Amino acid sequence: MTVAIDRATGKRRGDRAPRPGLGQRVRNGFQKYWYAYAMIAPVVVVLGVLVGYPLVRGFYLTLTDANSLNSARTIGVNHIDATYKFIGLDNYRDILFGPTAYDRFWSHFLWTVFWTAACVALHYGIGLGLALMLNQKLRGRTVYRLLLVLPWAVPTFVTVFSWRIMLADSGVLNQILGSLHLPQPEWLEDTFWQRFSAIMVNTWCGVPFMMLSLLGGLQSIDSSLYEAAEMDGASAWQRFRHVTLPGLRSVSSTVVLLGIIWTFNQFVIIFLLFGKNSAPDAQILVTWAYQLGFGQQPRDFAQSAAYGVLLLSILTVFTSFYFRWLKRNDQLAV
Repeated sequence: MTVAIDRATGKRRGDRAPRPGLGQRVRNGFQKYWYAYAMIAPVVVVLGVLVGYPLVRGFYLTLTDANSLNSARTIGVNHIDATYKFIGLDNYRDILFGPTAYDRFWSHFLWTVFWTAACVALHYGIGLGLALMLNQKLRGRTVYRLLLVLPWAVPTFVTVFSWRIMLADSGVLNQILGSLHLPQPEWLEDTFWQRFSAIMVNTWCGVPFMMLSLLGGLQSIDSSLYEAAEMDGASAWQRFRHVTLPGLRSVSSTVVLLGIIWTFNQFVIIFLLFGKNSAPDAQILVTWAYQLGFGQQPRDFAQSAAYGVLLLSILTVFTSFYFRWLKRNDQLAV
């Protein structure tokens, strides 16, 4: 076997050059893609200031006993230094396994899971039904679309305050029920009806987004698939099951994931519907964390931050399992 050697360098032809070090690779990448780095630098800085620092700071607070009495503060011209101390994982241990763990965390966690599942199921079911209706050729379809999108177009605080007025003891709903000689629930006082009202209002606010997303997915399905299925004698249910639902798989997986994340962290509707100190049993985890950090005295910054970290952890774990489940289903479908 003959090996060709370059006389100038003394190296054999075909040999790979040694891989440059990390510093050299970084310099080479920066010289080659400096424009891209310059474009994303403002975004990185903004995310670091608005997301990165608060996240790191919040996680640090979870490892302390910080509250409004021992945190740094300024009263008049006097500055009081922070006196809170490092306590490790005691906050997490107290939240998850302490003597009041069920009342302060697990009861709100179970209600949050039920609230999320019920709201997303109603969003998807009603949204899909309305999308199927609007995807048909019917007279006045544009008007129907505008009317159905209206709850989403109106600012959330206006919608929630309107519902709060209607759900009051002397509101429109109870007046209508009274005129029909039906029971008049205490929508904003009784625990069961508080939770029912929260799901109802959130469904009203969330259905339009789901409807529009699914309507776009329906319009992207090739009509020839329906024609072929109809020629094969498929019924309306079979066309829906074997053509519509598979055609909506990618859209459905995305909007359901977004719906779960948004609903799990839906602060505005619960807070505006019931206020800061009312309906303790209707508070989901995110509003309960706000209550601990800003709605009581002394304000417990450490425990509130620990709730935030737990919320982030729960959603991260769920999202990872959700994507694995989607990937496995896609492989089975293939």
